[in-house]
Amino acid sequence: MFPLVYEINTRVWLRKLSYIYQKPVTLGSVPEKEFEFFSSCGFDVIWLMGVWKPSLYSQATARSHQSLRTAFLKQLENLVPEDIGASPYAIPEYTINPCLGEEKELDIFRERLSTSGIKLMLDFVPNHMALDNKWLPEHPEYFVTVSNEEQYLDPGSCFEYKRDRYLAHGKDPYFPAWTDTLQLNYANSKTHTLMMENLLSISEKCDAVRCDVAMLILKSVFDTTWAPLTGPMPDEFWPKAIKAVKSRKPGFLFLAESYWNKEWELQQMGFDYTYDKPFYDHITSHPIDITRLREHLKAEWNYRSKLCLFLENHDEPRAAKKLGPNHLVAALILVTSPGMHLIHQGQMEGFRYQLPVQLLRQADEPFNGELHEFYRKLFKLTNTEVFTKGKIEILNLNVHDTSGCIGYRRYANGESAFIIVNFSSTGVEVNVDHAQLEMLDKKEHSIFSTKQNLVAASQHKTGVGIKLSQHEGVVIHCKD
Repeated sequence: MFPLVYEINTRVWLRKLSYIYQKPVTLGSVPEKEFEFFSSCGFDVIWLMGVWKPSLYSQATARSHQSLRTAFLKQLENLVPEDIGASPYAIPEYTINPCLGEEKELDIFRERLSTSGIKLMLDFVPNHMALDNKWLPEHPEYFVTVSNEEQYLDPGSCFEYKRDRYLAHGKDPYFPAWTDTLQLNYANSKTHTLMMENLLSISEKCDAVRCDVAMLILKSVFDTTWAPLTGPMPDEFWPKAIKAVKSRKPGFLFLAESYWNKEWELQQMGFDYTYDKPFYDHITSHPIDITRLREHLKAEWNYRSKLCLFLENHDEPRAAKKLGPNHLVAALILVTSPGMHLIHQGQMEGFRYQLPVQLLRQADEPFNGELHEFYRKLFKLTNTEVFTKGKIEILNLNVHDTSGCIGYRRYANGESAFIIVNFSSTGVEVNVDHAQLEMLDKKEHSIFSTKQNLVAASQHKTGVGIKLSQHEGVVIHCKD
């Protein structure tokens, strides 16, 4: 089964609910209406992003960082200091943020989800910790040490935790360091033990984890980035960590935030799903890269079926703004392709402004009721075995210009769903030749369109001809 995941910015969400209901709303007192929404959409997993105790250092950094302030002001013109919090990915310890409720309230929230068969996903950040984390005073060896000479050459890359003693900030080697964090030292086997203990503790509080920048602690990546300072990692972290959790909780899910084509490697180490950034890049490119998207969807099944597809998340621009008129057809491909499907809070509503993760308040935006209803129809349409378990076959379309069109078939247990999409700004006529479409007019079938108009489909000897308007996609669902 391919899970449908809903990402929630927990701090912003509870603050907004508190405003709506004019009383404090915590994890233990979320109104039933919210759970009814989760259930009615068919979400399998709720990802509560940002539930852990906030870092005072990270909050201070966010409130004084000029580039971040510029980003904040784009979102909130009436910005006040109370609107700015710590990064949810600079974690001092894995206990619940007291602003969200007590530890037991997370258990209550999880239990309420479970009554509808919904899993709870939380964050695990394996690469780094906050500057004020609880382990630093007694165990600085858990972090990467930087010499005075190296600090002199690059003072912005490290933190003076004691006089003339420096530790490296966490970083992705392709970007500036995260200055509110410390880099964990995976060349030290005791760091492996510490983080496995943290992961096991988290796994008792939820049913799934999203592992932040999971590829950064692959041995090959860590050694390339940090071995000159630390020496090499003794062994891989992920296989033993995942095995330890799954030996206790066999159904526990692991999702890796992953880039640089490290998805397959992480899957082989035990991850159930990995981010599908290539899918995102292909479908959001301007113009859309149909050739690469088609080839990507043709990838080997054991790899393809373990990818997590998304059109947006907290790190990416809003889909409504990024995709424009192709939002609906991109959403159709998102939910009808095999893999885990991630929906970001605000995506269904058509919100256009990306919220920095440090902000605790979101500006009001227009609610797109038609888009919201469209997503609900998509979720209902794809809540069938042909989509939740079915394999994929890429179709050869007979169309004048293939640069804007793509088609594929999902199939399982005697049923087929044909998805044909036109990303171009002009109407097209597409002929689809396939044995399962022969005599379609004599079979039980249904046709869904991303637009309100009726689909013009004509039967011919070896298949069907379909007239698609600009930026339109259709699903033909039939018995084989």
